[in-house]
Amino acid sequence: MPAMLLTTFRERMQALGALPLHQDRVLRDWLRAQALDQGRRRPQDFLPKPLRLALPELHAALDGLLSEVSRHRSADATRLLWALADGQTVESVLLPREGVCVSSQVGCAVGCQFCMTGKSGLIRQLSSLEILAQVVRARRLQPVKKVVFMGMGEPAHNLANVMEAIEWLGLHGNIAHKNLVFSTVGDPRVFERLPQGPVRPALALSLHTTRAELRAELLPRAPRMAPEELVEAGEAYARLVHYPIQYQWTLIEGVNDSAEEFAAALRLLKGKYAVLNLIPYNAVPELAFRRPSWDKARAIARQLTAQGVLTKLRDSAGQEIDGGCGQLRARKLAGIPVLTSPSRSA
Repeated sequence: MPAMLLTTFRERMQALGALPLHQDRVLRDWLRAQALDQGRRRPQDFLPKPLRLALPELHAALDGLLSEVSRHRSADATRLLWALADGQTVESVLLPREGVCVSSQVGCAVGCQFCMTGKSGLIRQLSSLEILAQVVRARRLQPVKKVVFMGMGEPAHNLANVMEAIEWLGLHGNIAHKNLVFSTVGDPRVFERLPQGPVRPALALSLHTTRAELRAELLPRAPRMAPEELVEAGEAYARLVHYPIQYQWTLIEGVNDSAEEFAAALRLLKGKYAVLNLIPYNAVPELAFRRPSWDKARAIARQLTAQGVLTKLRDSAGQEIDGGCGQLRARKLAGIPVLTSPSRSA
C-alpha cells in the first residue's frame, strides 16, 4: 500500500467542494491536534457541507497513517514505535522541554557504523503526512514546541517530503522556525535548498570527528565533504539565518574521544557561530562501540567551553530502554524484547 500523499489528501477534499482555504483549515487543525470548532469560525459556518459530512472519514484516514506498536518510557524520554499503513515501522521520541524527534525514512542509506537504523539500508521514504502524523500523535501525549529531524533516516535523502513537513510546521503548526531542527550528515543539496523556502530551519550537522578518514569510516556512504568543508558550509548557513549551527559529535570510547581529537576540534570550531553537542554513545549490544564515562565526557565539554567552543553535553535519551535510534525497530523485527515492558495506548 503506497503512502498517502498530501496532494492526494487535498484532492480528496477538493472533490468534496473544499477550496484551498478549507483544506488548510482541516489540515491545520489536525496538525495542531485541536478540534475543528476551536477558533473564531466553526466548521458549520465555514466548511462546505459535503466536506463537513466527510470529516469523520477524513480524520480516520489521517489517524490511519500511524498505529502505535509500543511505548517505552525512561526517566528522560519516551520512545514510540509506530506501524505505518503498509506494516513498516518507524520510531519517534518524546523529549524533555516539549520536544519530539521524528523519523523521515524507513531505514537509512548512510550506513553509520554506530547506528542500528543503517543496518537495514533504505527501505522507503516517508511521505510528508507520515512525518507530520508523528508530531500530531506526540501532541496528543504532551505539548510540542520543538521538532527535531534526528530519528530514523537521513532527511537530505527525502528532501522534498521533509521540507514540505517543515514548512507546514513552521507556517501552520505553531512551531518557531529555529525550533525546527534539520539534522544531516552533510549533503550539499541541503545548503542549496534550505535557504530557499519560507521556513528556514535550524541545522544540525553530524561531525563526529575532525579526521576525514575516520569520518569516512564511521559514515561510509555520507557525501565526501571534509570536516573543514562541512564547517565552512555550516557557518555560511548560520550567518544567513541568524541562529547557530549545531554540530553533533557522538562520543565513542577509544574512537573519537582523544585529547588530540579535541585539540583539532578546538582549532576547527573556535570563533564559529556554533554549538558543539557532545553526545555520549548510546550503547547497543549488537555493536562493538562503547560509551565513555560520564566524568570523561563532562571534562571534555568543560575544557572546550573554557577554551572558546560552546559545548553542550547531551545525554542520549533512553539509555535504560534500548533507546538507540533504530534499536526498537530492529528488536521488533527480530522478535527480541526490549528492556522494559511497553504500555499501549490509543
